[in-house]
Amino acid sequence: MTPPEIPDRKQWQRLHIPPWLSAFITLLVYGLGPWALSLLSIRHGWSAARPGIVNLLGLIPVAAGAAGLFWIQRLHFTQPPGVKLALSQDYLLTQGPYAFTRHPMYLSELVILLGWALFYGSVPVLIAFFFAILLFNAVNLPLEERALETRFGEAYRQYKSLVPRWLGIPRTRV
Repeated sequence: MTPPEIPDRKQWQRLHIPPWLSAFITLLVYGLGPWALSLLSIRHGWSAARPGIVNLLGLIPVAAGAAGLFWIQRLHFTQPPGVKLALSQDYLLTQGPYAFTRHPMYLSELVILLGWALFYGSVPVLIAFFFAILLFNAVNLPLEERALETRFGEAYRQYKSLVPRWLGIPRTRV
């Protein structure tokens, strides 16, 4: 019996995932995850198993973050032919939300988590939100930015100098 082959880098880069699967995973992580966390403690602002008016305001950032994620996914899926994993992209997106933040996916995910924390009135979901900020800033963003700089070189360095990491008004060229 021979061991299964491990795909090399080129084979991995050709791995395709359908848009519906990406949307399903997003729903699972950012829909069911916060709900499950909210079950770990009491829900502040809720009465008779229903959210209060203030809690309902949390649905605004949830909807905004979800819209952002789907917009970003649409941009990636309509780029070069084929659907590619974000880690294997061979193009640098600079339009749409990428014109205002270098990491719109992370920003959208944080907005969703904050919205769920407000909606559920849940301390565990709020802790997950702060943990995600810490994880993104300390681990994900530095690794991703180094990889993008290695992959795209001067084009990414120029983009990085013009567009803020999180959110803001892009700087103009001098």
